[in-house]
Amino acid sequence: MSDQNSKPTVVVVDDNKSIADLYSNQLADVYTIHTAYGGPEALETVDETVDVVLLDRRMPDLSGDEVLDRIRDEGYDCRVIMVTAVDPDFDIIDMAFDDYLCKPVDRETLLDAIDHQLTAKQYSETLDVLYQAKSKLALLEAEKSSEELEESEEYQQLKQRVAATQTQAEELISELDDFEAAFTAIDRQ
Repeated sequence: MSDQNSKPTVVVVDDNKSIADLYSNQLADVYTIHTAYGGPEALETVDETVDVVLLDRRMPDLSGDEVLDRIRDEGYDCRVIMVTAVDPDFDIIDMAFDDYLCKPVDRETLLDAIDHQLTAKQYSETLDVLYQAKSKLALLEAEKSSEELEESEEYQQLKQRVAATQTQAEELISELDDFEAAFTAIDRQ
């Protein structure tokens, strides 16, 4: 995952060099971009520093579906957005992508999709932290007396951390809800 102070890292994968370069150029001012011109190059490019992959499905040598499977098999913690001219069919049900965009795709759509996936990733990570902290809180509350809990500075700090993380999770889910509402409005138009 990219460092907190740096831009998120996005890998653009498309065997059509002009499309890959177009997307990369459109996004370079917002994200750290790496471009791969096919499946094998994508697998060489994706690593633990990548936040989002924009992945074409129809590519020679190694299809986007195969690249997606390998990314998931390797356990990389990145979000994958299929950006493809392949209309979705029932085969997508078992695919482990996070979003699916049909070409042609404009810059705003790409930015919105990436932003949504970055927020979803942050929400997931926040929930993990919240669950761990709440588990510790519950364990201490089950094992210690009220007096011991009130006197413990560590316990009070943990309670504050739980409250702050809960607030952060609520803010992130609100952002995700706003994004879903925007998509619903677009669909109606």
